[in-house]
Amino acid sequence: MSAKTGGGIHFPLGSSAATDPTELTLPLTSKKDIDPSRLERPLADLKGVGKITGRRLDELGLKTVRDLLLHMPFRHEQPSRISSVGSLSLGEEVTLQVRVTSCALHETRRRRVSILEALVCDESGSVLATWYNQPYLQGAFDERPEILIKGSLVRRRGVSSFLVKRHEILGETGESLHVLGLVPVYPTCGDLSVRTIRSLLHRATPEARHLVDPLPAPTLAKKRYSGRAEAVLSNHFPASVEEARRARERLAFEELLLLQLAVLGRRLKEDASRQARVLEVPGPLSRAYLDGLLFEPTAAQLRVVSEIERDLRRAVPMQRLLHGDVGSGKTMVAAYSMVRAVEGGGQAALMSPTEVLADQHMARLGPELGALGARVGLLKGSQTAGERRKIKTAIASGEIQVVIGTHALIQEGVRFSDLRVTVIDEQHRFGVRQREAIMAPGGAGTWPHTLHMSATPIPRTLSLTLYGDLDVSVLDELPPGRRPVRTRLVFGDSEARMWDFVREQLTRGKQAYVVCPLIEESESLQAASARQTFEELAVGELAGFRVRLLHGQLPTAEKADVMSSFSSGGVDALVSTSVIEVGVDVANATVMVIEGARRFGLSQLHQLRGRVGRGAEESYCFLMAEGEEETVLSRLALFARTNDGFALAEADLMARGEGQLFGERQSGFGDLEVASLFRDRRLLEEARALAEQVLARKLLPDASRRFLLAAAEERFGGRVTWMEKV
Repeated sequence: MSAKTGGGIHFPLGSSAATDPTELTLPLTSKKDIDPSRLERPLADLKGVGKITGRRLDELGLKTVRDLLLHMPFRHEQPSRISSVGSLSLGEEVTLQVRVTSCALHETRRRRVSILEALVCDESGSVLATWYNQPYLQGAFDERPEILIKGSLVRRRGVSSFLVKRHEILGETGESLHVLGLVPVYPTCGDLSVRTIRSLLHRATPEARHLVDPLPAPTLAKKRYSGRAEAVLSNHFPASVEEARRARERLAFEELLLLQLAVLGRRLKEDASRQARVLEVPGPLSRAYLDGLLFEPTAAQLRVVSEIERDLRRAVPMQRLLHGDVGSGKTMVAAYSMVRAVEGGGQAALMSPTEVLADQHMARLGPELGALGARVGLLKGSQTAGERRKIKTAIASGEIQVVIGTHALIQEGVRFSDLRVTVIDEQHRFGVRQREAIMAPGGAGTWPHTLHMSATPIPRTLSLTLYGDLDVSVLDELPPGRRPVRTRLVFGDSEARMWDFVREQLTRGKQAYVVCPLIEESESLQAASARQTFEELAVGELAGFRVRLLHGQLPTAEKADVMSSFSSGGVDALVSTSVIEVGVDVANATVMVIEGARRFGLSQLHQLRGRVGRGAEESYCFLMAEGEEETVLSRLALFARTNDGFALAEADLMARGEGQLFGERQSGFGDLEVASLFRDRRLLEEARALAEQVLARKLLPDASRRFLLAAAEERFGGRVTWMEKV
């Protein structure tokens, strides 16, 4: 594979087919010739970068020559057929190499659109070419230059003309950057044109030889990859589609390898500096908990319990992510982990993101763990100062062995006597600093074993990227007897029948949720509000039934009363916002109606749907849809036909795009610039395996290994220093 420094291809005027291009490859260089400091020069050193262009480049995050060289195209435009004027046919997109013989500029009367028309010719004939809103070309065309134009022949009002999509004025060398071959298209912003980026890259290509390659030679040889400099240039100016594909793959693999080294290296650094209390083999209390379960644990639950057991018996703090589909039994696994802490003579804590969820955990786990003799307490912000003070004192003395709470657990004044196990429920709802606060070491300097839980299924590619520094356990099996929820899209003409069905279920003694995306009406958003829907249903479709309203802005005592009434069967239908998305477990609820379903993501819809179908009864979920766009209907239809949370999470991620992957969670981590979690799943798995080998010292001499780790630190490590530990 070869790379052209400029990607320029010259065609003699009048030729209808490409001659063999002269490929300009990277000059052979020795390590002595490589000077990485040259890449740190400001872009103002490049010809053509003045103050205005420099400011626009800076807005795009391009400050140095290195930044520009590593600003990769997101696609390449396919080359069009080289043609002659005499062989043009209507509608076919082609490229012409012609000379301007005359030009004229005029404006349309109505919209003040400028139209530049130029008569162009080659040896086979002439044609009128048209440009819109590019009046600045008139001066250049007055010089009668030789140009390349890409576009198609159109016919309007009986007149044929060549509508130009892209053009290029050929200089003395006859090289083409913007029309011929595979033309790279770059991310840009504001007034900075892709054309400008492409031209600057052409000028910067000689500096690519100073790019240092972090990939070790054995890896390059095994995967048959080119060096970094050649891959960068091949990505910018490929000679073929295959060359572009291989160059992108090679750079994507490098990026994913550095990422995996960063996240795994960070974990090794933490493991080397933190100690936890070893929890010995399970005893009578753990066995009593398992024997007292009213159901038979699934094989998946038992597998995860075994994985956690291995962690608890080590002096290194457990850092495990437990995720699975709704109803897969995460709470049972969390409870077992906390029982193990109590059995070992220590304490356990469970932190939930909302008071509704904390109350639900307390209602379930309080009696369950209390029956084993464990002393359980609840700490939340809505308690009175006196109540919180009493609970804090009991936590500090060790009187409370299991504490369930909200963010109140990490507020000033909360001190544990001997915290051994921490469970963070719905961990993605907490900021990184909040999660670290509850994992902080206790008075003895030991760190608790921590189980991070998420009710949102996470695609493996995302878990390896976002949570690569955590061990991952997956509950991929539902308890026996759980039926999939029957899901239907409901349009306006079927709404009356749907409410008939809901009333029938309520009459049978079942319960229903009605979920709305908003609390109040909004002038800017055309979406159902919980308050208005509650008022309408109470006197309309659900008149005569016990209907209550729940949303996050209600006073705490009122929220608790509503949830308690619904859980005990004192409420027939609960009109709510997405506050019930997680944690609410009412087996008698068999129907859910989701208003404004288009405003929820697939994963959130799946979480909402998981509030029904928690008993043995057949359950139903109705999505209200009216006048939706085709893409929205397609997304909702996908949701309606599958109950597989992992498939929906994957589809949701694809629909939303990867966006900013890390944010606060990985301070110092940047977004992926070349790799894609969708396209590069195989590469990610390979990079993970190689990173594990490198960090286990099973591969590479020490010098090569340190160099590779330094590259990972520079690219993804931020201010975190961990190299000396690994």
